[in-house]
Amino acid sequence: MPVNFTPPPPEALFPVAGIRLGLAEAGIRKLDRRDLTLLALDPGCTVAGVFTQNRFCAAPVHLCRSHLDSGSEIRALVINTGIANAGTGESGLQAAQKTCVAIGELFGVAANQVLPFSTGVILEPLPVDRLIAGLPRCAADLAANHWHAAAHGIMTTDTVAKAASRRIQINGRTVTITGISKGAGMIKPNMATMLGFVATDAGIAEPLLRQLVREVADASFNCITVDGDTSTNDSFIVIATGQSGAQFSDAAAPGYAALREALTGLALELAQAIVRDGEGATKFITIAVNGGRNREECKRVGYAIGHSPLVKTAFFASDPNLGRILAAIGYADIDALDVDNVRVWLGSTGEEVLVAEQGARAASYREEAGAHIMQAAEITIRVDLGRGQASGTVYSCDFSYDYVKINADYRS
Repeated sequence: MPVNFTPPPPEALFPVAGIRLGLAEAGIRKLDRRDLTLLALDPGCTVAGVFTQNRFCAAPVHLCRSHLDSGSEIRALVINTGIANAGTGESGLQAAQKTCVAIGELFGVAANQVLPFSTGVILEPLPVDRLIAGLPRCAADLAANHWHAAAHGIMTTDTVAKAASRRIQINGRTVTITGISKGAGMIKPNMATMLGFVATDAGIAEPLLRQLVREVADASFNCITVDGDTSTNDSFIVIATGQSGAQFSDAAAPGYAALREALTGLALELAQAIVRDGEGATKFITIAVNGGRNREECKRVGYAIGHSPLVKTAFFASDPNLGRILAAIGYADIDALDVDNVRVWLGSTGEEVLVAEQGARAASYREEAGAHIMQAAEITIRVDLGRGQASGTVYSCDFSYDYVKINADYRS
């Protein structure tokens, strides 16, 4: 079960005017599950996204980039689970294209006005005929209040659906933001998460939205790791329908900062939910690094700690074998790092202990104090590099026996 995360009920997810969602059982990989999700967008929406930097990126990722770069108005998104359509070569690209053509015919729009997404097993062909056969059932199911169902429909090894929603007042108007994400393993995003979709009824000009989606991703989905593996299918999309009447054309517009803060907060909630539901996770770990020369090196240290199987297994066992943290800091490739200036703390709610300073165990540190903190479900590792003013935070989890079981049996 996820670490301190309870999915919101259906009524807590607010519809976003201008978007309808529909689901169907298409039998992509398993029977008797809703594995195909369709989002229909009203005219006038703006859409922007960021995608995996994995060189073996999936066919849908290639197509999404191309369709967004074409400047066409996006009118639909389609998401299938079970098969990732990655490592499938030209036939995989043709399958993604056929999907877009079929949705275009269904809605009377061009194929390049459709964005396809897939998640699941890599190196397996997408059963595109079954997918296309399920699209009319998705279309018949379209409704504005199906966000909760969609959050379930895009799951793979997730144990819970991940969704969030909020309403804020901006310039006298009520603005709605709702989003869903999926992911539990193969998580170390590079420009995005496995799959994440956030929508708002604010209007955001396309150039500003392209900037915003990168800023939001960098502050949320690009700050998490479960196992250090960057997926072939990572995609994060933001949709702005404009139907609230609140309109933003540049970052200096009144109220835009509040919108950006709310979007970032919601995306961070979704991103953290992925870590909390990390495959087999029993602990949620925040790695806060400060005192760096720039944010990039702070995050490099955070990821070195958050990726380390030795650190992660020690936390699963609540074993304060904290020299593993120092080792990870040391191989994070920080130029001219003076280890005598590095300090490390371990903390949980209401308590924190200094673990290391001046290149060694802190004189005040007692192992029983570290062992006590490591019993908690939520733990913070705080690192001061002692070489600047920058900071960065990474969110991770432990490695349990179940992580191995889940991934050993993934295709069965």
